[in-house]
Amino acid sequence: MNGRSRNKEFLGQGLAFPLQVNARGGIALVSGERDIEQSIRIILGTRPGERIMRPEFGCRAYELLFEPRNAATETLMQRYVDEAIRRWEPRIEVQAVNVFTDTDFDGALFVEISYIIRATHNERSIVYPFFLVGEEEW
Repeated sequence: MNGRSRNKEFLGQGLAFPLQVNARGGIALVSGERDIEQSIRIILGTRPGERIMRPEFGCRAYELLFEPRNAATETLMQRYVDEAIRRWEPRIEVQAVNVFTDTDFDGALFVEISYIIRATHNERSIVYPFFLVGEEEW
């Protein structure tokens, strides 16, 4: 086994999300970079207070659900996502969190997270959509 494969072992392994059954009839697992990506999606998709045994887990971005799409909301979204990822995903180093809109998706703010996996120094990014219901204010 080379050094790179050993480093990936430190990335961990977890349940596939959403839960799935593998070819042998067991619970499907994910590992490596895919496990980290799913972890980020779970963090961003969880509202603080949703998990009974971990009430602080998640991302405060859902507090912005009915806020207007404007610079203030985008700044808060960026801050909430950055704080949540830095707190709950220690396997990565966040490089940047950028918020942008797309005219094809009315009511959506997209968050791009650029990060480096600490164990492998592999640079990655993910884009996560948040759909707002508030009035537009540009």
